[in-house]
Amino acid sequence: MNNTFLNMASIGDFDPLNASIPATKVEITVSCRNLLDRDTFSKSDPICVLYTQGMGNKEWREYGRTEVIDNTLNPDFVRKFMLDYFFEERQNLRFDLYDVDSKSANLSKHDFLGQACCTLGEVVGSVGSRLEKPLGGIQGKKCGTIIVKAEELNNCRESVMMQFCGNKLDKKDFFGKSDPFLVFYRSNEDGTFTICHKTEVVKNTLNPVWQAFKIPVRALCNGDYDRTIKIEVYDWDRDGSHDFIGEFSTSYRELSRGQSQFNIYEVVNPKKKGKKKKYLNSGTVTLLSFLVDIEVTFLDYIKGGTQINFTVAIDFTASNGNPAQPTSLHYMSPYQLNAYAMALKAVGEIIQDYDSDKMFPALGFGAKLPPDGRVSHEFALNGNPQNPYCTGIDGVMEAYYQSLKSVQLYGPTNFSPVINHVARYAASVKDGSQYFVLLIITDGVISDMAQTK
Repeated sequence: MNNTFLNMASIGDFDPLNASIPATKVEITVSCRNLLDRDTFSKSDPICVLYTQGMGNKEWREYGRTEVIDNTLNPDFVRKFMLDYFFEERQNLRFDLYDVDSKSANLSKHDFLGQACCTLGEVVGSVGSRLEKPLGGIQGKKCGTIIVKAEELNNCRESVMMQFCGNKLDKKDFFGKSDPFLVFYRSNEDGTFTICHKTEVVKNTLNPVWQAFKIPVRALCNGDYDRTIKIEVYDWDRDGSHDFIGEFSTSYRELSRGQSQFNIYEVVNPKKKGKKKKYLNSGTVTLLSFLVDIEVTFLDYIKGGTQINFTVAIDFTASNGNPAQPTSLHYMSPYQLNAYAMALKAVGEIIQDYDSDKMFPALGFGAKLPPDGRVSHEFALNGNPQNPYCTGIDGVMEAYYQSLKSVQLYGPTNFSPVINHVARYAASVKDGSQYFVLLIITDGVISDMAQTK
């Protein structure tokens, strides 16, 4: 009995001598309530910016931004932040809110609305993984609150393309019809809902046909096909006070039946239903199409036999400095690798594991070649233009060092010859069985950008 137990353990992933960092992917959803109103004739147009903190220097780095939502002090942002959650680490987060006043990406051009700091552990450890905190950062002002939700993501790699249309929706506009759009929510275990998609607005119609959209199944229902999906229908208003038309519920499993009588939904407004005995619905929404697509990963390609072809091209232009001088990027120190060699080694040692024959073409550009001093922007580092292949990264390094001793650094910095060199090889493989990577290591500004397109 003990032997059986030991044998079973030995074929599993458990290894008591090999510590692994406990980590999981979590999706962060942000909402805010009662934000400051910074606009004179309308409400604020908020955006949320997430910063994370480095482990070493504790410097705040921008991680990502939500979308901008026009004219609201109570935004529910659709765009999520995907974070790796490390149980044993303190992962500090900072959420900054801004009122966007222009198309500039520079945050200093926009009005600051407040900020909140917390740890990812705080969010995950809160009741229902939902943390609500006051926003601060503006002295003497109440900046409102931020609501941060976290949900662990499963490894579902499916995406779905869906399209919906509406029929005979309620008329909400005084001088027109309605400007309808859909908002999708997935249910949470505590009975609340998390926004996961918003369609575009279709103007002035009671029979809209919305554009098809693609959404990861992970975002729609986190891989739980029976999880409730609530869809709300609104009439868009310029001032942000969108009129509620009605709602309906479904699930991924129901939607996956595709276009059928099962996927024609009555849009119901609960308030109207409670007041009017003869009320039936506020129109219908129909699923027009449902197409599942599986997201293929790099590992899937490798498992399927895809070959990686790695080519390196090194800049030998004079702007790198005299290789005999320590200030040169090409300086061959007896004690340490130069900048080019370090870059080559760092990338090459990783990518060579995915190249079966470990034979790498190594090219140079921007140098005068012996014996006549002609300028070349595509020469073999090993001196053999018919066979520029080097054995392994060590072979590439050796060819690079030999070239430094024989060529004269010159210019200009032309990329197109080496790009076209690799492109010709890539174009000859029609079946998708090979993937070509060109690493260009350079110090300067490209001189022939137009020719690279």
